[in-house]
Amino acid sequence: MKRRLCFVVNPLAGIGGPLALKGSDGEAALIALERGAELTSPQRATRFLERLKSLGLDSMLELLTSSGAMGEEEAKLVDLNVTVVYRPPKWPTTRLDTIATVKACIEKGADIVVFVGGDGTARDVLEALRISRAEMPVLGVPAGVKMYSSVYAENPEAAADVLKEWLSSGGLCEAEVLDIDEDAFRAGTLKVKLYGIARVPCSARLVGSSKQPTPSSPEEEENKQAIARYITEAMEECTLYILGPGSTVKAIADELGVEKTLLGVDVIHNGRLVALDVDEERLYNIVRNHIAKGGVVKIIVTPIGGQGYILGRGNQQISPRIVGLVGRENIIVVATRSKVGRLKKLRVDTGDPELDRKLKGYIRVVVDYGEELMMRVE
Repeated sequence: MKRRLCFVVNPLAGIGGPLALKGSDGEAALIALERGAELTSPQRATRFLERLKSLGLDSMLELLTSSGAMGEEEAKLVDLNVTVVYRPPKWPTTRLDTIATVKACIEKGADIVVFVGGDGTARDVLEALRISRAEMPVLGVPAGVKMYSSVYAENPEAAADVLKEWLSSGGLCEAEVLDIDEDAFRAGTLKVKLYGIARVPCSARLVGSSKQPTPSSPEEEENKQAIARYITEAMEECTLYILGPGSTVKAIADELGVEKTLLGVDVIHNGRLVALDVDEERLYNIVRNHIAKGGVVKIIVTPIGGQGYILGRGNQQISPRIVGLVGRENIIVVATRSKVGRLKKLRVDTGDPELDRKLKGYIRVVVDYGEELMMRVE
């Protein structure tokens, strides 16, 4: 007998990332649509379904989904049959459509919910389960700008692998559903709230740890400053430096005496600020023009605490085409000793599977003044 899979896509998830909107909830999604932003969540949904089909899981599952870009269209691209249980009344879709789809799936006897989105989508799925008083497991396919919850697989393909494991074993674990205050986040303040606990398939391919901010202590701040001094002393003239989000990278800007957005992406050249809180398009043009003139560009990033992502989560402004221009050899990773001590590996999820493969392998991480270690990117 086939298991029933509730497949829900939030087509607007992640749309605000490349535009430096730091989220896609509410007005941010509408602003992104007005600015002609590309929908990236459906692409990730398609990648998940392609992997699902390649594993032969389509013969074991009945897919329940919503019409249009919330699941039906992606399934058609992969030539999968689906049962449409809900039809959104208008475009763009809203969180109410996600809730309604999950509720309709529950009424049809779904065994598990697989959703494509970010933390806001995870909250909506959890809300639908609460309303319906259902306790079925959930599994997240990462597609958002900010993903603090621990219900997600490492990438879309990994989500299909996790699903296959669950179909064989049925083992379940608990995972946190977290979200942040996006308005506060855009203002540079991180406020994370726990919204509930979900049941998820037990698997090593899940990102088991929620994002953790770097702890503040005199030792930690001294470590950041030592890293900053080492990086700034090694900076080369006529080289463009892209500074990713995070307090460790901000310490580098502080050492130079230039402004830095804590949660945004900024650009410096010869110790001076070139661009503050850039979106993907502007950053691409800056990088392309500098390289066309024979210049070198370097990217400085720090891993997300607890998860280890250096590209693709929280810094989507540094897109695959920008990384392709800059080159893997010009990526500089910085992290304090305490952050590195909580990480087993580094991760990437740029949205381009081929680029992700090229980025894998060992990379140097600056952990103190004049001290580096090798960490594996997986």
